[in-house]
Amino acid sequence: MTRVTTFAAALLAGLTSLFGLQTAQAADLTVGANIGNVPWEFQDASGKVVGFEIDLVTEIAKRLGKSVEFVNTPFNGLFPAVQSGRINMAVSSITITEKRLQSVSFAQPYYDSDQSLTATAKSGIKSLKDMGGKVVGVDTGSTGDMWAEKNKGEYKFGDIRRFEGLSPAMLDLVAGRIDGYISDIPALLYYVKDKPELKVVERIPTGEKYSIMFNKGDPLATQVNDVITSLKKEGFIAKLHETWFGAKAEASTSTVMVADMPKGK
Repeated sequence: MTRVTTFAAALLAGLTSLFGLQTAQAADLTVGANIGNVPWEFQDASGKVVGFEIDLVTEIAKRLGKSVEFVNTPFNGLFPAVQSGRINMAVSSITITEKRLQSVSFAQPYYDSDQSLTATAKSGIKSLKDMGGKVVGVDTGSTGDMWAEKNKGEYKFGDIRRFEGLSPAMLDLVAGRIDGYISDIPALLYYVKDKPELKVVERIPTGEKYSIMFNKGDPLATQVNDVITSLKKEGFIAKLHETWFGAKAEASTSTVMVADMPKGK
């Protein structure tokens, strides 16, 4: 009995030490990201997580004097994760919307975007008008999902299938299991640039702006917003745009212009 108790005590002490070490090594900021969302956050050939938003958040954390850890999270899971406090903030080309501002906070935007329709080059699909009776793919819970659901009657989509990210959707598109894919235009332009079998056939104007998402009223949002202001003034975010998209950001866009933090009505 004494030996068992002694062993149990030693085991408990070891576990306490182990968990204490893990806590001490835990990052100051945990950031949810849907890894596989090119060119915002994805794994390169070596398996390293890279991307526009990875570089941006890493620099923000550096300016705040904090360490950062990225947590791979499905897009639709980012919202409950940030609201429950499981993560401190979230990225993945997240669009600021009035509806979302009712339950979360955003820093100022840093990218202006639209949706788009992508199809295979051999499909003969040249626009949304060709999608009547056909199957369209979207990312679950995304603005592309919302747009497709709202406009399915106008374009007479045969079905809407939902995916957890670009990669599985592209596999089904190439395999012919879906006929078109609606998602953020910068990600699709980046993805298809070296794939002649795929083509972005139409831009869908939605006037979206991307930003970093936080739990509602989290003071961290204001701190990050101030850093983004500095990074814009220094030209850091404009340089990221050039690095990841191979083109200069227009002076009139959110990538360059300092903006106010968005506030819901």
